[in-house]
Amino acid sequence: MPMLADADEFWMYWMCQAFGWSAMLWAYATVVFGLLRSGPRPRLRRLSAARLEKWHRTTSLTTIGLMFMHALFFFLEQTRTNRDQWSTGRSMWTAFVDVFVPGGYATGTGRVAILVGLLALYLAIPLGLAFYLRHRTGSRAWLALHRFAIVVYILSAWHTLLYTTQGWFDGPFRTMLWVLQIPIALLLLARLAAPARRSERLTARGPRTRETALPVSARWLGRAAVVAVLLALVAVVVSGVDGGRSPQDPPLAPWPEKWVLWVGLALFVLAAAATVVRVRRRTEGTGASKTSGPAGSGSGSGSG
Repeated sequence: MPMLADADEFWMYWMCQAFGWSAMLWAYATVVFGLLRSGPRPRLRRLSAARLEKWHRTTSLTTIGLMFMHALFFFLEQTRTNRDQWSTGRSMWTAFVDVFVPGGYATGTGRVAILVGLLALYLAIPLGLAFYLRHRTGSRAWLALHRFAIVVYILSAWHTLLYTTQGWFDGPFRTMLWVLQIPIALLLLARLAAPARRSERLTARGPRTRETALPVSARWLGRAAVVAVLLALVAVVVSGVDGGRSPQDPPLAPWPEKWVLWVGLALFVLAAAATVVRVRRRTEGTGASKTSGPAGSGSGSGSG
């Protein structure tokens, strides 16, 4: 993008990019720590459950902060650009709608990409901060809700592939972004196949299995879905058909349509709410405590 060569003029755009990539790297780290904590853990003393838990919480909070700063500098850059044609007030309002209102950005690839990024940001806040409300919601309800946090990472990676300046075109960098998703898929599959909590294992028996967030059929479906995603990632990397384009080609039409994302969000919210309701009912039925256990009680991403 030659028009961005003037760093003095476009410094807010570069700051937006810097915060965005920092957020993506920290999101990657927090998902890895969460999956290691809640799945089969490496037998290394330095990667104890308590330490992984601490790292997971710290990196998740940092990720949310970086995501907000990424959006804030995009807002400032949009305001600066808008002032070339509008008053300061109108420039700020238009930029606010474009950057912070889901579905407000109305042109180009950003119609989908920015909506996906905003969904990631606005879902990260309740899913990431729910840990600090577990004494009100109950630790099991929080754990059930936290399993959906992996969706935030998926949306963030999707936003990156759609809209990052460095990854629009075919080439080694875009391929690397796809390759980096394979370890996440493998860790998620390992976490689902051998969860740290015994009651979440498919072979578990006894009264504690009543407290699991999802029925056995849903957990089998989750494992099958992750295997399918893993195979798809390998196919994308091997085939090179990764959604990129050549620099001389025109931009691709945004996909999917916004309504598809809104329907997906509605289904996601319904699934999360149903899971929490199921856990709360079963917890009340067994008389389980609503308070949280020790720091090693287990957080992580992915379905149980």
